[in-house]
Amino acid sequence: MTKKPGFSSTLGIEYTEESATRVVAVMPITPDILQPFGFVHGGATIALLESVASVGAEASVDLSRERPFGIDVSVRHRKSGKSGMLTGVAELDRTEGSKQFWSVVAYDDEGDVVSDGVIMTKIVSLERLAEKERARKAAKRAGNS
Repeated sequence: MTKKPGFSSTLGIEYTEESATRVVAVMPITPDILQPFGFVHGGATIALLESVASVGAEASVDLSRERPFGIDVSVRHRKSGKSGMLTGVAELDRTEGSKQFWSVVAYDDEGDVVSDGVIMTKIVSLERLAEKERARKAAKRAGNS
């Protein structure tokens, strides 16, 4: 199992399978991710699902030239969890230009679907990111003049 730094680590997410087309990870259900009524907060489940899609997107790009970004999340919650582990699975459904569409599903320990949906990522060149940053700085300077 692999842990990643940042938000995934904060949630206790561990990756068990990683490729450019499929990612699987587990996240423990802890008191930190429960809503006030004792059930898993939907935002925590979405974070798990966006994380597995993002890791897949990262595996599919040349990070020396480009970066993946999550740009759209459409997730349905089907069942509540209270304890155990959630397993998040992302599978690349299709690519359209710079956009990737990931089918995502979160399962509980019994194998029941907790949440499912689609997460869209966009691959952006470092050159384009630098252009956008230059434009932001220029606009800020113009606004401060």
